[in-house]
Amino acid sequence: MLNKANREIPMDLPALAGREVYQGEFAVEPKVRRAGRPVAKYNQGGADKLLSSIDEAIEKTGLTDGMTVSFHHHFRNGDYVMKMVMERIQAKGIKDITVASSSLSPCHDFLIDMIKDGTVTAIETSGLRDALGKFLTKNPGVLKRPVVIRSHGGRARAIIAGEVHIDVAFMGAPTCDRRGNFTGMQGKSACGALGYAMVDSHYADKTVAITDNLVDYVYPYSVPQTDVDYIVEVEAIGDPEGIASGAVGFTKNPVQIKIAEMAAEFLDQAGIIKEGFSFQLGAGGAPLTVAKFIGQKLKEQGVKAGFGIGGATGILAGMLEDGLINAIYDTQTFDTVAAASLHKNPAHIEMSASMYADPWTDNMTNYLDVVFLGATEIDTNFNVNCMTDSNGVLMGASGGHSDTAAGAKCTVITCPLVRGRLPMILDSVQTVITPGESVDVIVTERGIAINPRRTDLIERFKDSNLPIYTIEELQKLAFDLVGKPEGVTVSDKDEDVVAIVEYRDGTIIDVVRKPLD
Repeated sequence: MLNKANREIPMDLPALAGREVYQGEFAVEPKVRRAGRPVAKYNQGGADKLLSSIDEAIEKTGLTDGMTVSFHHHFRNGDYVMKMVMERIQAKGIKDITVASSSLSPCHDFLIDMIKDGTVTAIETSGLRDALGKFLTKNPGVLKRPVVIRSHGGRARAIIAGEVHIDVAFMGAPTCDRRGNFTGMQGKSACGALGYAMVDSHYADKTVAITDNLVDYVYPYSVPQTDVDYIVEVEAIGDPEGIASGAVGFTKNPVQIKIAEMAAEFLDQAGIIKEGFSFQLGAGGAPLTVAKFIGQKLKEQGVKAGFGIGGATGILAGMLEDGLINAIYDTQTFDTVAAASLHKNPAHIEMSASMYADPWTDNMTNYLDVVFLGATEIDTNFNVNCMTDSNGVLMGASGGHSDTAAGAKCTVITCPLVRGRLPMILDSVQTVITPGESVDVIVTERGIAINPRRTDLIERFKDSNLPIYTIEELQKLAFDLVGKPEGVTVSDKDEDVVAIVEYRDGTIIDVVRKPLD
């Protein structure tokens, strides 16, 4: 079936039975009620939630074959929790587990062996990278159903709507008290905001907090004791060097600097930079460096932005410290500078993944004036891919890309025209993560393209000194430089679908097929 993003979706796949295809960014109305965890009876004298081991937690939660376990990815490539838990599940001989993690990093490549022995038979996530991504791309059928890729907002929506039922959430807790209140702002494994853990802990049947810093009292907390059933204390839950860098800085790449400078100038000429405007910056070099130029524009105009949304970085925290913005709303924190800001600055506000981007609630993305996002490739219909590489291999993340693009009044994609001698503007992207109807502007180092849907912007920039092109003209510039790529050949067999890409509302926007090259 052809969806509105012009992608052919094999609806006869068993995994897609009863599902709907993508029909537009705001086409689907919710028809469900919020799910809820079972009511548990606790000892009125004060239940002792502290257990002796992960093994005991597995037994107490009743985890058995065929269940779904969840993890959060706030520790990024420094995560120890998933491996500790999954190794004990494997040792107990428990099989047919669905791993529903908010994202997966290279440190989770150990799952390959667990897939091979049947411990893990399904994966639902936002991101896949490195050896695990390659393994799943090249081995369709190794899982009992294709991987499900969701955006951060889409995942929160699916959990809250009951589409993803978490039997046990194993949550890394950098600092936890004996009643189960925990936070990511303190401890040797501090990671900052715990926006994904908030949703999982609240809706899972059972939640286990795994901590390496057990204290008497935690306040403020990210997750309350009412959402935690058991606590396990271990030696370490993560590697601080992998959890967060010292500070995510501005890019030194001249191409990215040029893109960032041009993007900020576009914003200024569009009249978006003004008192109280709100924005989000992607985590890449060019989107982050836009902050530097936004800051300069704010100072020149003598105005102050309203708020920034994170994934927070030290760059965003610096803007708050310098009085350039009023507040930061943070669902995950990328570096130690931003984590410290969250802990000490009351205007740096932690929020759940639902408050961030759940399309079926009053989320913060709907209040964005502008968002800057990156891309691995774009096509002439303004569709964006940030999930698969030029060979069709799973190597990225859906993240909040489609969420923020749909919510913001202006979505700006920053991307080099050519990357590694490959043109970034194609006739058709390999995988659609964000549909073209959500994208307004593309900024490259060679020029800017405005989506024809935005006739207001086209009119405003008809006499601009900026290099404004059509998307086809930008594509031709790239082809003239490096030639037209042949593209990736993929299998057309339904059994070779390796991943299903959900749009944020749960409809199917694309599938990832096994490459034949």
